[in-house]
Amino acid sequence: MTRMYHYATVSKALDQLHEKGFTCDFNRNADAIKKNPEKFEIVHVYRYEGDSDPGDEAVVYGIKSNSGKKGVYVAGFSADSDQETAKFLFDLSIKGR
Repeated sequence: MTRMYHYATVSKALDQLHEKGFTCDFNRNADAIKKNPEKFEIVHVYRYEGDSDPGDEAVVYGIKSNSGKKGVYVAGFSADSDQETAKFLFDLSIKGR
């Protein structure tokens, strides 16, 4: 079951996940998830919506691997964000529901 939370800032969401043991940075290891999606599960979703600028929106994913590794992935909605990975993670989160 995926849980969704709303936080005032992305850093607050990251702090919360870090306290729960989500310490790996999956932004740097996104290829591992893309190549083996069946080995990963999204267990937490933190959504941040900017008040003034839609470009400030972001989603922070708490991801757990089959081997027990826990980490985070931050997907932004700006034009320079990795849209392919963001879409892939969105699809992965839908599967987990």
